[in-house]
Amino acid sequence: MFKNPWIQVVVAAIFEVSWVIGLKHATNVIEWGLTIVAIFASFYLMIKAGERIPVGTVYAVFVGLGTVGTVVTGALLFNESITLAKVFFIALLIFGVVGLKMSTEEKQNEGGQ
Repeated sequence: MFKNPWIQVVVAAIFEVSWVIGLKHATNVIEWGLTIVAIFASFYLMIKAGERIPVGTVYAVFVGLGTVGTVVTGALLFNESITLAKVFFIALLIFGVVGLKMSTEEKQNEGGQ
């Protein structure tokens, strides 16, 4: 599917945002089913990325991107408030995620995978 582990983490975080929103806003069987699919997809991709990137880094980036995505999505789709403090801390999270990405080396693909 996605061979680059960093892409796996980003896509996993997108699925995380989806399932977090689904947990709050799902109202029927289809929405709940999609929420469950998003949970499995996000964790599957996060686990796959952990095979090539240190697990602590994967988790920190996953949670950071998911947090930023959830706050931004909440503001855009559900009119949740954005304060200057939220903007500051979102920027701090983004700097942390970028810093982790820049300071982490991937393991080489083993077995031609």
